[in-house]
Amino acid sequence: MIKIAELVQNQRQFFFTNQTKDYSFRINQLDNLKQMLKTYERDIYNALKADLNKSEHESLTTEIGLLYSEIDFAKKNLKKWMAPDKVERPITHQGTTNWIYKDPYGVTLIISPWNYPIQLAIAPAIGAIAAGNTVILKPSELTPATSTLLAQMVSHFFEASFFTVVEGDKETSQMLLKQRFDYIFFTGSTAIGKVVMEEASKHLTPVTLELGGKSPAIVDKDANLELAAKRIVWGKFTNAGQTCVAPDFLYVHRQVKKKLLKQIRKYVRELYGKSPLENKQYVRIVSKRHFKRLCSFLEDGQIVIGGKSDKTSLQIEPTVLEGITWEDSIMQEEIFGPLLPILPFDHIDEVVAELQQKEKPLALYYFGNKKRKQDSIVSQLSFGGGCMNDTLYHLANPHLPFGGVGSSGMGAYHGKYSFDTFTHQKSVMKQTTSFDLPFRYPGGKITSAIIKRFF
Repeated sequence: MIKIAELVQNQRQFFFTNQTKDYSFRINQLDNLKQMLKTYERDIYNALKADLNKSEHESLTTEIGLLYSEIDFAKKNLKKWMAPDKVERPITHQGTTNWIYKDPYGVTLIISPWNYPIQLAIAPAIGAIAAGNTVILKPSELTPATSTLLAQMVSHFFEASFFTVVEGDKETSQMLLKQRFDYIFFTGSTAIGKVVMEEASKHLTPVTLELGGKSPAIVDKDANLELAAKRIVWGKFTNAGQTCVAPDFLYVHRQVKKKLLKQIRKYVRELYGKSPLENKQYVRIVSKRHFKRLCSFLEDGQIVIGGKSDKTSLQIEPTVLEGITWEDSIMQEEIFGPLLPILPFDHIDEVVAELQQKEKPLALYYFGNKKRKQDSIVSQLSFGGGCMNDTLYHLANPHLPFGGVGSSGMGAYHGKYSFDTFTHQKSVMKQTTSFDLPFRYPGGKITSAIIKRFF
Protein backbone atom coordinates (compact mmCIF):
# COMPACT_ATOMS: atom_id res chain seq x y z
CA MET A 1 0.00 0.00 0.00
CA ILE A 2 1.30 3.43 -0.95
CA LYS A 3 2.00 5.60 2.06
CA ILE A 4 -0.13 8.50 0.94
CA ALA A 5 0.63 10.78 3.89
CA GLU A 6 4.35 10.29 3.29
CA LEU A 7 3.91 11.03 -0.41
CA VAL A 8 2.13 14.30 0.35
CA GLN A 9 4.80 15.27 2.87
CA ASN A 10 7.61 14.54 0.40
CA GLN A 11 5.96 16.79 -2.17
CA ARG A 12 5.53 19.52 0.43
CA GLN A 13 9.21 19.34 1.33
CA PHE A 14 10.15 19.54 -2.35
CA PHE A 15 7.89 22.54 -2.83
CA PHE A 16 9.64 24.30 0.06
CA THR A 17 12.94 24.07 -1.86
CA ASN A 18 11.45 26.75 -4.17
CA GLN A 19 12.60 24.92 -7.30
CA THR A 20 9.07 24.85 -8.74
CA LYS A 21 8.88 28.63 -8.60
CA ASP A 22 11.68 29.07 -11.14
CA TYR A 23 10.63 29.91 -14.70
CA SER A 24 13.21 27.58 -16.29
CA PHE A 25 12.12 24.70 -14.07
CA ARG A 26 8.50 25.12 -15.10
CA ILE A 27 9.38 25.31 -18.80
CA ASN A 28 11.52 22.18 -18.49
CA GLN A 29 8.68 20.29 -16.83
CA LEU A 30 6.22 21.35 -19.55
CA ASP A 31 8.77 20.14 -22.11
CA ASN A 32 8.96 16.85 -20.22
CA LEU A 33 5.19 16.59 -20.27
CA LYS A 34 5.05 17.08 -24.02
CA GLN A 35 7.89 14.63 -24.59
CA MET A 36 6.08 12.13 -22.37
CA LEU A 37 2.98 12.32 -24.56
CA LYS A 38 5.03 11.97 -27.74
CA THR A 39 7.02 9.02 -26.40
CA TYR A 40 3.92 7.15 -25.29
CA GLU A 41 1.51 8.31 -27.99
CA ARG A 42 1.11 4.85 -29.51
CA ASP A 43 0.62 3.33 -26.06
CA ILE A 44 -2.03 5.97 -25.31
CA TYR A 45 -3.96 5.02 -28.45
CA ASN A 46 -3.81 1.38 -27.42
CA ALA A 47 -4.93 2.07 -23.84
CA LEU A 48 -7.88 4.19 -24.96
CA LYS A 49 -8.84 1.47 -27.42
CA ALA A 50 -8.69 -1.13 -24.66
CA ASP A 51 -10.70 0.90 -22.15
CA LEU A 52 -13.32 2.59 -24.35
CA ASN A 53 -12.79 1.31 -27.91
CA LYS A 54 -11.76 4.81 -28.99
CA SER A 55 -10.48 5.18 -32.52
CA GLU A 56 -7.11 6.76 -33.17
CA HIS A 57 -8.85 9.74 -34.80
CA GLU A 58 -11.09 10.33 -31.80
CA SER A 59 -8.20 9.86 -29.37
CA LEU A 60 -6.11 12.39 -31.24
CA THR A 61 -8.82 15.03 -31.71
CA THR A 62 -10.46 14.81 -28.27
CA GLU A 63 -7.56 13.82 -26.04
CA ILE A 64 -3.91 14.07 -27.14
CA GLY A 65 -4.18 16.91 -29.67
CA LEU A 66 -5.82 19.22 -27.15
CA LEU A 67 -3.01 18.55 -24.68
CA TYR A 68 -0.29 19.41 -27.19
CA SER A 69 -2.08 22.71 -27.87
CA GLU A 70 -2.46 23.47 -24.14
CA ILE A 71 1.22 22.80 -23.43
CA ASP A 72 2.39 24.98 -26.33
CA PHE A 73 0.04 27.78 -25.30
CA ALA A 74 1.29 27.67 -21.71
CA LYS A 75 4.96 27.69 -22.75
CA LYS A 76 4.42 30.61 -25.11
CA ASN A 77 2.75 32.77 -22.47
CA LEU A 78 4.25 31.58 -19.18
CA LYS A 79 6.78 34.38 -18.68
CA LYS A 80 4.04 36.99 -19.09
CA TRP A 81 1.68 35.10 -16.78
CA MET A 82 4.31 34.77 -14.07
CA ALA A 83 5.34 38.43 -14.07
CA PRO A 84 4.07 40.53 -11.13
CA ASP A 85 1.36 43.02 -12.09
CA LYS A 86 1.86 46.61 -10.99
CA VAL A 87 -1.48 48.23 -10.09
CA GLU A 88 -2.70 51.76 -9.48
CA ARG A 89 -2.71 53.47 -6.09
CA PRO A 90 -5.28 55.87 -4.59
CA ILE A 91 -4.28 59.33 -3.39
CA THR A 92 -4.27 58.02 0.19
CA HIS A 93 -1.34 55.76 -0.77
CA GLN A 94 1.09 58.33 -2.14
CA GLY A 95 4.65 57.07 -1.92
CA THR A 96 3.72 53.41 -2.43
CA THR A 97 4.04 50.96 -5.29
CA ASN A 98 1.49 48.15 -5.38
CA TRP A 99 1.94 44.71 -6.87
CA ILE A 100 0.14 41.43 -7.44
CA TYR A 101 2.53 38.47 -7.25
CA LYS A 102 1.63 35.10 -8.80
CA ASP A 103 2.14 32.56 -6.02
CA PRO A 104 1.72 28.78 -6.49
CA TYR A 105 -0.49 27.14 -3.89
CA GLY A 106 1.85 24.23 -3.17
CA VAL A 107 0.86 20.56 -3.18
CA THR A 108 -2.13 19.93 -5.45
CA LEU A 109 -4.44 16.95 -5.90
CA ILE A 110 -6.06 16.24 -9.27
CA ILE A 111 -8.83 13.63 -9.38
CA SER A 112 -9.71 12.82 -12.99
CA PRO A 113 -12.63 10.91 -14.56
CA TRP A 114 -12.90 7.98 -16.96
CA ASN A 115 -14.63 9.49 -19.99
CA TYR A 116 -11.58 11.34 -21.37
CA PRO A 117 -9.03 9.63 -19.16
CA ILE A 118 -5.90 11.17 -20.70
CA GLN A 119 -7.09 14.67 -21.53
CA LEU A 120 -8.95 15.31 -18.27
CA ALA A 121 -6.02 13.99 -16.23
CA ILE A 122 -3.21 15.91 -17.93
CA ALA A 123 -4.97 19.19 -18.83
CA PRO A 124 -5.32 20.35 -15.21
CA ALA A 125 -1.75 19.16 -14.52
CA ILE A 126 -0.51 21.51 -17.24
CA GLY A 127 -2.00 24.44 -15.31
CA ALA A 128 -0.70 23.18 -11.96
CA ILE A 129 2.85 22.73 -13.29
CA ALA A 130 2.85 26.03 -15.16
CA ALA A 131 1.77 27.76 -11.95
CA GLY A 132 4.65 26.19 -9.99
CA ASN A 133 2.88 23.53 -7.93
CA THR A 134 3.58 19.87 -7.28
CA VAL A 135 0.97 17.37 -8.44
CA ILE A 136 -0.56 14.14 -7.18
CA LEU A 137 -2.87 12.69 -9.83
CA LYS A 138 -5.59 10.13 -9.05
CA PRO A 139 -7.01 8.67 -12.32
CA SER A 140 -10.23 6.67 -12.57
CA GLU A 141 -10.17 2.96 -11.84
CA LEU A 142 -12.93 2.47 -14.46
CA THR A 143 -10.34 2.86 -17.23
CA PRO A 144 -7.61 0.55 -15.88
CA ALA A 145 -5.41 0.39 -18.98
CA THR A 146 -5.17 4.16 -19.15
CA SER A 147 -4.71 4.50 -15.40
CA THR A 148 -1.81 2.06 -15.38
CA LEU A 149 -0.26 3.77 -18.40
CA LEU A 150 -0.52 7.19 -16.75
CA ALA A 151 1.34 5.86 -13.72
CA GLN A 152 4.02 4.36 -15.96
CA MET A 153 4.44 7.49 -18.08
CA VAL A 154 4.63 9.93 -15.18
CA SER A 155 7.05 7.80 -13.15
CA HIS A 156 9.33 7.55 -16.18
CA PHE A 157 9.50 11.30 -16.79
CA PHE A 158 9.05 12.88 -13.33
CA GLU A 159 10.26 12.52 -9.78
CA ALA A 160 7.50 11.43 -7.40
CA SER A 161 8.31 14.37 -5.12
CA PHE A 162 7.15 16.67 -7.94
CA PHE A 163 4.55 14.79 -10.02
CA THR A 164 3.18 11.34 -9.36
CA VAL A 165 0.16 9.13 -10.04
CA VAL A 166 -1.70 7.23 -7.32
CA GLU A 167 -3.82 4.40 -8.68
CA GLY A 168 -6.66 2.85 -6.76
CA ASP A 169 -10.39 2.65 -6.15
CA LYS A 170 -12.89 4.66 -4.15
CA GLU A 171 -11.06 3.93 -0.89
CA THR A 172 -7.83 5.37 -2.31
CA SER A 173 -9.64 8.58 -3.26
CA GLN A 174 -11.06 8.78 0.25
CA MET A 175 -7.59 8.36 1.76
CA LEU A 176 -6.22 11.11 -0.48
CA LEU A 177 -9.03 13.47 0.48
CA LYS A 178 -8.17 13.03 4.15
CA GLN A 179 -4.77 14.65 3.54
CA ARG A 180 -4.10 18.37 3.73
CA PHE A 181 -3.58 19.58 0.19
CA ASP A 182 -3.13 23.19 -0.84
CA TYR A 183 -5.50 22.87 -3.81
CA ILE A 184 -7.87 20.18 -5.11
CA PHE A 185 -9.06 19.91 -8.70
CA PHE A 186 -11.88 17.42 -9.28
CA THR A 187 -13.64 16.37 -12.47
CA GLY A 188 -16.64 14.07 -12.16
CA SER A 189 -20.23 13.83 -11.03
CA THR A 190 -22.08 16.43 -8.98
CA ALA A 191 -22.72 13.86 -6.23
CA ILE A 192 -19.02 13.07 -5.78
CA GLY A 193 -18.16 16.74 -6.17
CA LYS A 194 -20.15 17.44 -3.02
CA VAL A 195 -18.13 14.81 -1.16
CA VAL A 196 -14.87 16.34 -2.39
CA MET A 197 -15.96 19.80 -1.29
CA GLU A 198 -17.01 18.51 2.12
CA GLU A 199 -13.65 16.83 2.71
CA ALA A 200 -11.76 19.87 1.42
CA SER A 201 -13.66 22.10 3.84
CA LYS A 202 -12.10 20.28 6.79
CA HIS A 203 -8.74 21.80 5.85
CA LEU A 204 -10.24 24.91 4.20
CA THR A 205 -8.62 23.74 0.98
CA PRO A 206 -9.72 25.66 -2.13
CA VAL A 207 -11.27 23.55 -4.87
CA THR A 208 -12.17 23.58 -8.51
CA LEU A 209 -15.12 21.32 -9.31
CA GLU A 210 -15.70 20.41 -12.95
CA LEU A 211 -19.06 18.64 -12.81
CA GLY A 212 -21.87 18.11 -15.30
CA GLY A 213 -25.62 18.36 -15.53
CA LYS A 214 -28.26 18.26 -18.22
CA SER A 215 -26.91 20.53 -20.97
CA PRO A 216 -29.63 21.56 -23.43
CA ALA A 217 -29.46 22.13 -27.17
CA ILE A 218 -32.14 24.37 -28.67
CA VAL A 219 -33.02 24.42 -32.36
CA ASP A 220 -35.17 27.38 -33.35
CA LYS A 221 -37.30 27.59 -36.48
CA ASP A 222 -34.83 29.84 -38.33
CA ALA A 223 -31.83 27.56 -37.75
CA ASN A 224 -29.74 26.07 -40.53
CA LEU A 225 -31.18 22.59 -40.00
CA GLU A 226 -28.56 20.62 -41.90
CA LEU A 227 -25.65 22.19 -40.02
CA ALA A 228 -27.55 22.03 -36.73
CA ALA A 229 -28.17 18.30 -37.19
CA LYS A 230 -24.57 17.58 -38.21
CA ARG A 231 -23.10 19.48 -35.27
CA ILE A 232 -25.57 18.05 -32.75
CA VAL A 233 -24.91 14.48 -33.93
CA TRP A 234 -21.16 15.07 -33.65
CA GLY A 235 -21.43 16.75 -30.25
CA LYS A 236 -23.86 14.24 -28.78
CA PHE A 237 -22.46 10.94 -30.03
CA THR A 238 -18.72 11.63 -29.85
CA ASN A 239 -17.35 9.23 -27.22
CA ALA A 240 -20.78 7.53 -27.29
CA GLY A 241 -22.27 10.53 -25.49
CA GLN A 242 -19.94 10.11 -22.52
CA THR A 243 -18.97 13.78 -22.53
CA CYS A 244 -19.76 16.21 -19.72
CA VAL A 245 -20.69 18.95 -22.20
CA ALA A 246 -22.56 16.76 -24.68
CA PRO A 247 -26.08 17.98 -25.52
CA ASP A 248 -28.10 16.04 -22.96
CA PHE A 249 -31.47 16.74 -24.54
CA LEU A 250 -32.83 18.70 -27.46
CA TYR A 251 -35.53 21.35 -27.62
CA VAL A 252 -36.70 21.78 -31.23
CA HIS A 253 -39.31 24.17 -32.63
CA ARG A 254 -42.36 22.18 -33.55
CA GLN A 255 -42.43 23.63 -37.09
CA VAL A 256 -39.02 22.20 -37.97
CA LYS A 257 -38.95 19.04 -35.86
CA LYS A 258 -39.72 16.64 -38.71
CA LYS A 259 -37.10 18.17 -41.00
CA LEU A 260 -34.48 18.18 -38.26
CA LEU A 261 -35.07 14.51 -37.44
CA LYS A 262 -34.56 13.67 -41.11
CA GLN A 263 -31.21 15.46 -41.06
CA ILE A 264 -30.18 13.85 -37.76
CA ARG A 265 -30.93 10.40 -39.21
CA LYS A 266 -28.81 11.29 -42.25
CA TYR A 267 -25.79 12.33 -40.22
CA VAL A 268 -25.97 9.45 -37.78
CA ARG A 269 -25.65 7.17 -40.80
CA GLU A 270 -22.95 9.32 -42.40
CA LEU A 271 -20.77 9.49 -39.25
CA TYR A 272 -21.39 6.04 -37.77
CA GLY A 273 -22.65 3.88 -40.64
CA LYS A 274 -25.87 1.98 -41.31
CA SER A 275 -25.12 -0.39 -38.42
CA PRO A 276 -23.17 1.53 -35.73
CA LEU A 277 -22.87 -1.61 -33.57
CA GLU A 278 -20.78 -3.16 -36.36
CA ASN A 279 -18.58 -0.06 -36.63
CA LYS A 280 -15.21 -1.06 -35.16
CA GLN A 281 -14.47 2.58 -34.34
CA TYR A 282 -17.62 3.19 -32.31
CA VAL A 283 -16.98 3.84 -28.61
CA ARG A 284 -18.47 1.54 -25.99
CA ILE A 285 -20.05 2.29 -22.62
CA VAL A 286 -17.48 2.24 -19.84
CA SER A 287 -19.03 -0.44 -17.59
CA LYS A 288 -21.88 -2.94 -17.27
CA ARG A 289 -23.48 -0.78 -14.60
CA HIS A 290 -23.59 2.29 -16.83
CA PHE A 291 -24.75 0.18 -19.79
CA LYS A 292 -27.65 -1.23 -17.77
CA ARG A 293 -28.62 2.23 -16.53
CA LEU A 294 -28.70 3.62 -20.08
CA CYS A 295 -30.69 0.69 -21.43
CA SER A 296 -33.37 1.34 -18.80
CA PHE A 297 -33.90 4.80 -20.33
CA LEU A 298 -34.86 3.21 -23.65
CA GLU A 299 -38.23 2.40 -22.11
CA ASP A 300 -39.09 6.12 -21.97
CA GLY A 301 -40.98 7.70 -24.87
CA GLN A 302 -40.69 6.32 -28.40
CA ILE A 303 -37.47 5.47 -30.24
CA VAL A 304 -37.33 7.25 -33.61
CA ILE A 305 -33.66 6.65 -34.48
CA GLY A 306 -31.41 3.79 -33.35
CA GLY A 307 -32.24 2.00 -30.12
CA LYS A 308 -30.30 -1.23 -30.60
CA SER A 309 -27.72 -2.37 -28.05
CA ASP A 310 -25.17 -5.14 -27.53
CA LYS A 311 -24.55 -6.22 -23.94
CA THR A 312 -21.48 -8.21 -24.96
CA SER A 313 -19.63 -5.22 -26.43
CA LEU A 314 -21.40 -2.72 -24.10
CA GLN A 315 -22.45 -0.60 -27.07
CA ILE A 316 -25.67 1.31 -27.71
CA GLU A 317 -26.53 2.81 -31.07
CA PRO A 318 -26.86 6.58 -31.44
CA THR A 319 -30.49 6.88 -30.36
CA VAL A 320 -33.11 9.59 -30.54
CA LEU A 321 -36.33 9.46 -28.51
CA GLU A 322 -39.49 11.56 -28.69
CA GLY A 323 -42.65 11.68 -26.64
CA ILE A 324 -40.48 12.54 -23.63
CA THR A 325 -41.59 14.65 -20.67
CA TRP A 326 -39.71 16.04 -17.68
CA GLU A 327 -41.34 13.34 -15.55
CA ASP A 328 -39.58 10.52 -17.42
CA SER A 329 -36.59 8.83 -15.80
CA ILE A 330 -34.28 9.88 -18.64
CA MET A 331 -34.87 13.52 -17.68
CA GLN A 332 -34.14 13.06 -13.97
CA GLU A 333 -30.35 12.83 -14.26
CA GLU A 334 -27.50 13.48 -16.67
CA ILE A 335 -27.70 10.80 -19.36
CA PHE A 336 -23.98 10.46 -20.17
CA GLY A 337 -24.60 8.14 -23.08
CA PRO A 338 -25.72 8.03 -26.74
CA LEU A 339 -29.40 8.75 -26.06
CA LEU A 340 -30.94 12.04 -27.17
CA PRO A 341 -34.46 12.93 -25.96
CA ILE A 342 -36.37 15.49 -28.05
CA LEU A 343 -38.87 17.97 -26.60
CA PRO A 344 -40.87 20.16 -29.03
CA PHE A 345 -41.69 23.80 -28.31
CA ASP A 346 -43.80 26.54 -29.90
CA HIS A 347 -42.28 29.68 -28.38
CA ILE A 348 -38.71 30.22 -27.22
CA ASP A 349 -40.02 32.00 -24.12
CA GLU A 350 -41.48 28.65 -22.98
CA VAL A 351 -38.03 27.07 -23.20
CA VAL A 352 -36.38 29.91 -21.29
CA ALA A 353 -39.00 29.75 -18.53
CA GLU A 354 -38.61 25.98 -18.25
CA LEU A 355 -34.81 26.06 -18.10
CA GLN A 356 -34.80 28.85 -15.52
CA GLN A 357 -36.44 26.42 -13.12
CA LYS A 358 -33.78 23.73 -13.61
CA GLU A 359 -30.25 23.39 -12.26
CA LYS A 360 -27.66 25.45 -14.12
CA PRO A 361 -26.05 23.28 -16.81
CA LEU A 362 -22.38 23.01 -17.73
CA ALA A 363 -23.15 23.91 -21.36
CA LEU A 364 -25.93 25.27 -23.55
CA TYR A 365 -26.21 25.25 -27.35
CA TYR A 366 -28.57 27.46 -29.32
CA PHE A 367 -29.20 27.09 -33.06
CA GLY A 368 -30.81 30.10 -34.70
CA ASN A 369 -29.60 33.04 -36.76
CA LYS A 370 -31.34 35.99 -35.10
CA LYS A 371 -28.85 37.91 -32.97
CA ARG A 372 -31.63 39.26 -30.76
CA LYS A 373 -32.67 35.74 -29.77
CA GLN A 374 -29.06 34.64 -29.27
CA ASP A 375 -28.46 37.61 -26.97
CA SER A 376 -31.68 36.89 -25.12
CA ILE A 377 -30.64 33.29 -24.45
CA VAL A 378 -27.22 34.38 -23.19
CA SER A 379 -28.63 37.09 -20.92
CA GLN A 380 -31.58 35.16 -19.48
CA LEU A 381 -30.04 31.75 -18.82
CA SER A 382 -27.12 30.85 -16.57
CA PHE A 383 -24.79 28.11 -17.79
CA GLY A 384 -21.09 27.31 -17.65
CA GLY A 385 -20.34 28.03 -21.31
CA GLY A 386 -21.61 27.10 -24.72
CA CYS A 387 -22.03 27.88 -28.40
CA MET A 388 -24.33 29.61 -30.77
CA ASN A 389 -24.88 27.33 -33.80
CA ASP A 390 -22.39 24.71 -32.67
CA THR A 391 -21.65 22.16 -29.93
CA LEU A 392 -18.57 21.35 -27.84
CA TYR A 393 -16.22 23.52 -29.93
CA HIS A 394 -15.82 26.23 -27.29
CA LEU A 395 -13.69 23.79 -25.28
CA ALA A 396 -10.87 23.93 -27.82
CA ASN A 397 -10.30 27.70 -27.55
CA PRO A 398 -7.59 28.34 -24.90
CA HIS A 399 -8.69 31.97 -24.67
CA LEU A 400 -12.07 30.90 -23.23
CA PRO A 401 -12.46 29.72 -19.61
CA PHE A 402 -14.08 26.32 -19.23
CA GLY A 403 -16.06 25.58 -16.10
CA GLY A 404 -19.48 25.25 -14.55
CA VAL A 405 -21.79 27.28 -12.38
CA GLY A 406 -24.03 26.16 -9.53
CA SER A 407 -24.51 22.40 -9.54
CA SER A 408 -22.41 22.07 -12.71
CA GLY A 409 -19.30 23.18 -10.85
CA MET A 410 -17.13 26.06 -9.74
CA GLY A 411 -13.90 27.49 -11.05
CA ALA A 412 -12.53 27.34 -14.59
CA TYR A 413 -9.50 26.29 -16.56
CA HIS A 414 -7.90 26.05 -20.05
CA GLY A 415 -5.20 28.43 -21.27
CA LYS A 416 -4.39 31.23 -18.85
CA TYR A 417 -7.39 30.24 -16.75
CA SER A 418 -5.58 27.00 -15.86
CA PHE A 419 -2.59 29.02 -14.64
CA ASP A 420 -4.88 31.36 -12.69
CA THR A 421 -6.76 28.46 -11.11
CA PHE A 422 -3.60 27.05 -9.54
CA THR A 423 -2.21 30.47 -8.60
CA HIS A 424 -2.79 32.60 -5.51
CA GLN A 425 -2.71 36.30 -6.33
CA LYS A 426 -0.63 37.75 -3.52
CA SER A 427 -1.04 41.48 -2.91
CA VAL A 428 2.06 43.39 -1.82
CA MET A 429 2.35 47.13 -1.10
CA LYS A 430 5.84 48.64 -0.98
CA GLN A 431 5.84 51.75 1.19
CA THR A 432 8.27 54.67 1.01
CA THR A 433 10.37 55.70 4.01
CA SER A 434 11.11 59.16 2.55
CA PHE A 435 7.99 60.68 4.12
CA ASP A 436 4.99 59.69 6.22
CA LEU A 437 1.44 60.86 5.60
CA PRO A 438 0.04 61.91 8.98
CA PHE A 439 -3.72 61.72 8.39
CA ARG A 440 -4.10 58.05 9.34
CA TYR A 441 -2.75 58.53 12.86
CA PRO A 442 -5.06 59.61 15.71
CA GLY A 443 -4.41 62.85 17.55
CA GLY A 444 -3.07 64.75 14.55
CA LYS A 445 -4.00 68.27 13.51
CA ILE A 446 -5.55 67.36 10.18
CA THR A 447 -9.29 67.95 10.24
CA SER A 448 -11.96 65.37 9.56
CA ALA A 449 -13.06 67.35 6.52
CA ILE A 450 -9.65 66.97 4.90
CA ILE A 451 -9.53 63.24 5.74
CA LYS A 452 -12.96 62.73 4.14
CA ARG A 453 -11.68 64.39 0.97
CA PHE A 454 -8.80 61.91 0.85
CA PHE A 455 -11.21 58.99 0.97
